[in-house]
Amino acid sequence: MKPDTFGIAGGLSLKRRSFLQAGAAAAAVGASGKLAFAQERLNVAAIYTVPIEQQWVCRIHKAALTAVERGDINYEFSENVAYTDYERVMREYSEGEFDLIVGEIFQSERELRQVTLDYPDKAYLLGSSFLPDQQHPNMAVFDSYIQDASYLTGIIAGAMTESKIIGMVGGYPIPLVNRLMHAFIAGAAEMKEGISF
Repeated sequence: MKPDTFGIAGGLSLKRRSFLQAGAAAAAVGASGKLAFAQERLNVAAIYTVPIEQQWVCRIHKAALTAVERGDINYEFSENVAYTDYERVMREYSEGEFDLIVGEIFQSERELRQVTLDYPDKAYLLGSSFLPDQQHPNMAVFDSYIQDASYLTGIIAGAMTESKIIGMVGGYPIPLVNRLMHAFIAGAAEMKEGISF
């Protein structure tokens, strides 16, 4: 999947700019299945594990604020939500009047994908290390495919090391982080034999 697309269950991919438009159009489809003009704004909630000033969260937050200014959505968010508290916050938003919940589930995929099953009338756009599937039809996923850049930095590190010892700091051993580490190791190993990590 290209990094500028969102994967949607069923194999459909949407460009980032058209995702919210498609979501709003889907929300506007009535019970008859015919496209109708939405009478109200889409209610969107976002759950962030970091402050809204953090780079990738800041981009989502700014895009949501722009949509609010245009009159497309109502928007609420929670920042600095600990992973241990994430499911509770996600369920609270799901119990509310929100049409779309945006967030990330990298650390707790199983538990948080279950939340989407418990609220089939809600739509979810979630950062995930895994692709969407037919079991979660109300959930779209996004991810940053930065393992390519990690591979290239591994090549640079492997070419530059004289000791053949490279240190790495990866945070939590979740699929997203593991993918970055493995790409870095592969890049470095291509440059010199016997590198230790």
